[in-house]
Amino acid sequence: MFERYTEKARRVIFFARYEASQLGSPYIETEHLLLGLLREDKALANRFLGPHTVVESIRKQVEAHSTVREKVPTSVDLPLSHESKRVLAYGSEEAERFGHPHIGPEHLLLGLLREKSFGSEILEERGVTLPIARQEIGRIPVGHNVDLGFESRFVHDLAMAAALSSVEPPTTFDPVVNRIIDVLWRRSKNSPVLISEDAGSASAVVERLALRITKRDVPAFFHNKRILAVDLSTIVAGDAGRRALLRTLLRQLSTQSDDIAFFAGPLEGLFSPTGALSGHDIFLGFLLTASPLQCICAGTAAEYRQWIDSDPLLRPHFEAVEVPGPPENKPSAQSPG
Repeated sequence: MFERYTEKARRVIFFARYEASQLGSPYIETEHLLLGLLREDKALANRFLGPHTVVESIRKQVEAHSTVREKVPTSVDLPLSHESKRVLAYGSEEAERFGHPHIGPEHLLLGLLREKSFGSEILEERGVTLPIARQEIGRIPVGHNVDLGFESRFVHDLAMAAALSSVEPPTTFDPVVNRIIDVLWRRSKNSPVLISEDAGSASAVVERLALRITKRDVPAFFHNKRILAVDLSTIVAGDAGRRALLRTLLRQLSTQSDDIAFFAGPLEGLFSPTGALSGHDIFLGFLLTASPLQCICAGTAAEYRQWIDSDPLLRPHFEAVEVPGPPENKPSAQSPG
């Protein structure tokens, strides 16, 4: 059904399902599609609705309109309502109308406006009508929103993974997550390195961060942040084509958003002790010299001193963030016998 959908359009459906589950709805309604669209395509939302406060007012309007129910587990595959199915069908027609080979968020927006429903009422109340939207979308050059293929085996979105997972990282990591948010929000020295002797704890912290973003349990300025995990070791170990793919991906992302942070994993995957081509050459070098993108890494205190703190080029960009290890199981006191 979604073969012609761009990755961004698929993410609209994913987030719509998540919004429906959080509001306890048994179906994905048109207002959930609208929330998913506003959440996924910030450029499109700003083009038609303007400031972030307007988007937040739409969310509050949907919440006030919804019948209060218990949340539906995210593992449940909620069906589309009849109205939402028609929205998708209209979106397909709109893509054909423009002669576009793929269905993107802009076509789903037009589909929403064609289907008389609560979702279209919200948009029309704010002056977004079908003729206006068609005229504006007609001005967008074909291919303006580059589909980056996050379904690839090299890069994946941690927010989607966190929302679908049935296991939540422990809340004990929240103080560290708050520290990471503070670092990422800076203008300089804003790429955190998670210092831990336990690689599992560092990964769990990043997963907790992604989950909190999904739940919007972060400051408002951080709602739009995306955490993308990149399998750098696989790319670096591959052929030149893979490395060119990573460079292209980074270049495209750097032109589209300054609200992305990459989780690059262990520092040892970024630095080659043999002096051969390393992740530092094709990843950190690009991030730090040619784009506003940020990087989250993990490593031990010794690795941080060896590779980051001793490098005058890297030191101004990275901030060490201590991650507490898992709690130790202390034996219970024995009575003297």
